[in-house]
Order: sequence, then C-alpha cells, then structure tokens
Amino acid sequence: MPSAGTSSRRAVQLAALLAMVVFFTTQLVGAVLPNVPLLVAASAGGLALDLYLQHQQPGLLSLLSKIRFDVVVRQLFRDMFIVVGLLRIDGIDPLHEHAPLTIGLLLFYVMHFACQAAGVLVRRTRQLPFVTRNIDASALRLCDAPPRFFARQHGRRMLRLAVPVTGGLLVSAVTESGWWGGVGIGIALAVVTAGTLHLATWLLPRKRVVNEQKALEWLDKWLAEYQPTVGMYFSGGTSSAYQANMWLSTLAALDGNPIIVLRERFMVQKIDATDIPIVCIPKVANLMRLEHSTLKVLLHPANSGKTSQVLRIPSIKHAFTNHGESDKLSSCNPYAKAYDEVWVAGPAARDRYQLADIGVDDRDVVEVGRPQLAPIRPYSGAPTAQFMDVLYAPTWEGWDGNPGNTSVMLAGENIVRALLADPAVRLIYKPHPMTGSVVPAAGAANQRIMAMIAEANSKRSGARPGPEAAAELARRTEELNALTTSSFRASADEIERMRLQGAPEPGRAERVEQATAAWEAAFWASLPEWEHQIVTGPRPAIFNCFNQADLLISDVSSVVTDYLSSEKPYAVANTSGMSEEEFRSGFPTVRAATILTPDASAVPELLAAVRHPEQDTLAGARAELKEHLLGPSDPPSLVRFNRAAMDLCAAAEQRQARMETRLAAELPSQREAFDAAEEMEQESGAEESVTA
Repeated sequence: MPSAGTSSRRAVQLAALLAMVVFFTTQLVGAVLPNVPLLVAASAGGLALDLYLQHQQPGLLSLLSKIRFDVVVRQLFRDMFIVVGLLRIDGIDPLHEHAPLTIGLLLFYVMHFACQAAGVLVRRTRQLPFVTRNIDASALRLCDAPPRFFARQHGRRMLRLAVPVTGGLLVSAVTESGWWGGVGIGIALAVVTAGTLHLATWLLPRKRVVNEQKALEWLDKWLAEYQPTVGMYFSGGTSSAYQANMWLSTLAALDGNPIIVLRERFMVQKIDATDIPIVCIPKVANLMRLEHSTLKVLLHPANSGKTSQVLRIPSIKHAFTNHGESDKLSSCNPYAKAYDEVWVAGPAARDRYQLADIGVDDRDVVEVGRPQLAPIRPYSGAPTAQFMDVLYAPTWEGWDGNPGNTSVMLAGENIVRALLADPAVRLIYKPHPMTGSVVPAAGAANQRIMAMIAEANSKRSGARPGPEAAAELARRTEELNALTTSSFRASADEIERMRLQGAPEPGRAERVEQATAAWEAAFWASLPEWEHQIVTGPRPAIFNCFNQADLLISDVSSVVTDYLSSEKPYAVANTSGMSEEEFRSGFPTVRAATILTPDASAVPELLAAVRHPEQDTLAGARAELKEHLLGPSDPPSLVRFNRAAMDLCAAAEQRQARMETRLAAELPSQREAFDAAEEMEQESGAEESVTA
C-alpha cells in the first residue's frame, strides 16, 4: 500500500500534467481565434509551470522525455502557437514584413542544438577511464570545468533563455509591434551564441585532458612509483559507503602503502576524509591492469556483483573482512568461499561459518579482532550523572523485509515509550540509515518514534548550556568541515574535483582525528543533559554514542558485537517469534544480554540493574562473551590484523614466485616446439616451390 507521502506526490504530479495539458490547449485556442489575452496568459502560464517543474519535479519531466515530449518539444510547441497567433493578428506578419522574427527564432533553436552538441563533445573529452583522490594527477592536464549552464543543463538553458524569447513575442502580440519580439530573440540568441563559443574553447588543446591511452599509461606509471601493497576494494550503492568508511583508520595503520580501489565514480566523494590514495576504475578491462602492479592483497568489506570481476586477478590475494559481525544469516554468506581468506573477529564467527556449512574451509578463517573498536571506552561502573543515557540503536529490516530483523516495527514504540516514562533517562535514538528502504512500515514506525521523542522533549524542561557552548560547537564544526569536507563550485565536474583533491598535506590525518575528538566533546557539551536526542547523520558516529551511553538497546546486529567491547550492559529485542531460550541458543551475541519482548515490559527492571550494579547478574557473562566474539585483547587487534595482512602478502609473493619458476621451466620446451613448427613450415613451403 503506498504511503501518504507517495500518494500526495503522485497527486501533485498528476495535477501538474493536467495543468500542462490545459495550458497547451488554451494557448492553441487563443492563437486560432485569435484571443490575445488568452494567448498571453496560457503561454506565460505554461512557461512558468515548466520552469517550476524543472526545479521542483525533475522526475516528472524525465517521464515526459521518455515519451518524446521533452523540454525542447514543449517549448517548440509554445513558440509555434505564438507564431500562429501573430499570423492571425492584424499589424504583425512574421512571414513577410516581420520575417526576421521567424528567422531569429529558428536561429535560436539552431544555436541551442549547437550548444548541446558542444556540451556532449566537451563532456566526452573530460571523462577519464578512472577517477582519483589524494593523488597528484596534474600530469593529466586537469583544468576547471566549463559552466554547467551551457555544458550540462540543456533543459534549464532552454527554458531560461526562452523567457526573453517568449516574453518578447507576447509583448509584440499585445502591442502589434515586432520590435519587442526582435529584442527578446536577440538577447537569447546573443547569450546562447556567446555561451557556445566559450564552451567550444574546452575542445582546444590547452584545455583538453589527455586521451584514454595516455591516461592509462600515467596510471601504470603511478602504480609503479607508489608500489601499493594492501588495498581495500569496494563497490556499492549510494547509502552503502559506511561499510567502507569503518575500515579507513585500520587500513591507514597497516604496514606498507595502502590504496582504496572503487568501481563507481560517485563513490569517490562518499568515502570519508582519509589520506589513503583512492583510485576508481569503472571498466573491467582497465581494472585488470592491477595484475601488473605491486598490489598483493585486497580487503573486501562487502560483497557485490562487481566483486567477482576483481577476483579474476590471480596475482592478488583476497580477504573478506565484512563490515560488521552478527548472528544474522548475512554474516555467513556462501559468497565468502570465493575469497582466499575470511577474516573474522573471534572464535564465535569461526564457529558460525562451520555451523552454517556453506563451504568455507576452517583453515581459511583468520581471527583478527576488530581493530576499529579501539576508541570505545570500557565500562567504568554505574552512571553517576543525574540522567542515565540510554542508546536505542535498532537495525534495519534487511533485504528480505523480515519483521524479525528489526525491533522498530514490532517493539520500537513500546521500548521508547518505556524509556520516556522514566524521568531520569535521557534517550539517544540512532536508527539505521537504511530503515524503511525496503519496508515502508519500518520507515513509518521510525517517524512515529521520532515524533514521540519530540513530544516528550516538549514536556521536559531544565537548564541549557550557555551561548558559549553553541559557539564552541560552531567553531569546532567549521574546523572539522574544513578538514573533512571538500567544497566545490556548482559547475565542478570530476576532473576539476580530481585537481582540487590532489595529494593531501602532510599530517592531515592526525589533524582530522584531533578535530573529530574536539567536535564530539563540543557536541555533547552543547546539549542539555535532560533532553532526548535523535541522531540520524554521520556525526556523532556510533562509537562515540557508545561512549556516551550507559546502556544499549538494539537488535541482533553488529552493533551489539561492537558495543560488547566496552562490557557495558546491553539489551536485545526479541521480535523473532522464538522463545527466550531458543533466541539465546540461536544467537550467541545475545547470551549476555537482557532479552526484551515486544511489549518491552522488562525495561524498568533493566534500568534498575544498570543503576545498581549489584543487581546486574550478566557482568561476568559479558566479559566472557566479549572474548568469544572479539578474540583476546593481547596482542592488540591491530597487531593481529596487520600480521594477517603481511602473511597474506607473503602468500601472494610465494605464489608469484612459483608461477615464475613454472613459466621458466616451460619456456625451453615451448621454444623447441615453436622452432620445430617453424622448420616444418619452411620445409613445406620449399616442397610447394619445387612442385610449382
């Protein structure tokens, strides 16, 4: 069933289409009668509607383009109806006395198409076979992008330049003077002509980037100079970048020269601030050039359809790291057996793969811990502040839309209601960013929960931090944005962004880390300690929310596993339909948790156990489960992770050495066979000559 928002959007789109039909019909009637006021009103109204839709409902205009009723056709109809009206108005003759009006109008359309053609040519010359970031690519002759109004926005260009054209012709219809139409057409023609000529300068050698062959040669040269060792390979949709971002700090801390390999051009800007060189290679044929580089290992935080393409490179070893570990079936995907190794946090994941019986050899499973959990602070006892911070971080409904995946639909409102009922609790609500993307009911429940929190805040009051706290947060935000956010002008394309995002300044990574810590401290200091919070953006990150929280309530997900590194109390909602015994047995990560039923009746008792540690009977179980899930704390996870990476690099080098030895052994016999075949061919040619 479509949501209210979807129904409302469809109603607006239908009304817009109906209005467009009415305007065109009325314009035609006004031109044929002729009725000048009707013609003017319908023409101006139709153009205004098109301009509005171009900005507010571009999806609707895209649908019209699919049925060959695009912006050029619509504007051509409008101008044609105006010309028909002028033909029937006394005092104006656009075919004889005022023929320059018709000729100028035709020239305007000719120049529009010429500008569009130039834009296509420029865009083609400004697309390299790869995109880079954090790499000095100035040798590729990168330069600023042309104005997007002329290069890419052909729809907006047509409509905006149609304003003086249509306006001038309509004034001519009212005044019966062709002068006004000539002025309007002249303005539009001058602008589009000047824009086309300016755009064409990007086709000259001084503004053209290198061709594809030279660009690929440059990439090979850069790889040879940089000599990457371990890289991260990632491919995904617009909302999946978090899966790669969580591994940036770990990758940067590894020995050797790390690199990030992407497949989608848009993903280059989705990766968070990092100093690691990023190379996006969309085409498979170009991706294969990595085989001839020094790259030995690729880490994979997620599976995707394009993963199979890079697995074809035999000189690179591949390890699946996943983007989180949980007891969900997605953590034991059969695709994992395609990798050389599967890196997991601790013994629990190793057991999970063997119990799943999906073909992953136990010898290929390597326990490396979760190095990115280092910023999570350990449990320090019962909360001492006036308000207890409770983090409710439910997961999403998953690709199968199973209501048991997330507590949002079946238990979320009850959990939040129970937490809001405790006057000494401050709720921090952080839903999964993909909540509602598969099941609209999950999105609707999420909206109701946020409305409940807003209503609860309206009934609370208390002291608020002074203006200096807000000023400090603003200052820290500006400082962090300056380090982590790349600002581009509106016309910038990927070539211009490559130029601006060249080799990073030394020490930037350390400055980003310090600025992030300062921003997080300023963020919490700027909030009233009694006010419930909804966190939906990338800041503060989930780990920082862990540090703020005294208690976590979540679902069966990697959030639980990561939070366990703190050994703080946590609860998991059981919306699976299983009994508590079956739930604990089926999902090892909940064995040290308080289990909440959909009615959330156990929330008051849970809060009491957090406030009074002597009532907490699960502390020992959490410590034991932590090691089972995440492995030992000594040696540190990063040390184990780095060792696994170096061991896999060594395995790749050994395999390469074996191949070279085998090839050297085969070459003599291959050469002998080639010489014998060549000798036989010569003898055969001699016999044919004698016969002739």
